[in-house]
Amino acid sequence: MATTYRLTLTCSDRSGLVAVVTGLLFDLGGNLGDTTFAVYGTEAEFAALVDMPEGLSADDIRGELQGLGLPPGARIDVAPFERSAAPGPMGRVTHVITLSGGDQPGLIARLAEVFGQFGANIVHLEAGPDRGPGPRGQYATRFSVALNAETAATCLATVANTAESLHLDCNWKTVNS
Repeated sequence: MATTYRLTLTCSDRSGLVAVVTGLLFDLGGNLGDTTFAVYGTEAEFAALVDMPEGLSADDIRGELQGLGLPPGARIDVAPFERSAAPGPMGRVTHVITLSGGDQPGLIARLAEVFGQFGANIVHLEAGPDRGPGPRGQYATRFSVALNAETAATCLATVANTAESLHLDCNWKTVNS
């Protein structure tokens, strides 16, 4: 029987980091669940739920990761995940909403309040400078949310109105669950 661990690794970013970490976990018999990777400035963060074969402890996994020759100062945390890894009803993404334009201080707080008014749940959030093609100084925010079917249309209209008042582009897509 597998044990689910929550693994986080934070270190200086380098090319191939995700490949090295996920390759090792696969070689150990691991199966990745929810996984995120992000670069914050020059630091990278990898976080995942991973099912590992019986007999591998958190210390074993941590030791194997430390043996990868990670950048100096790497922080590794591995601990059993005591909760269900299956998403609850408010963890199922129904919509992905993307806003872009100039940086707007308070944007995330304002939109989080809108989602709260409509009983929506933010499942995943990404925000930062838009690194894609286009003019510099642009900012992109992506919310993956669980919206109630009864209030989804009104919530999306309120989000669009808020974005328009801030001179931001707003679009969304419905996710089929």
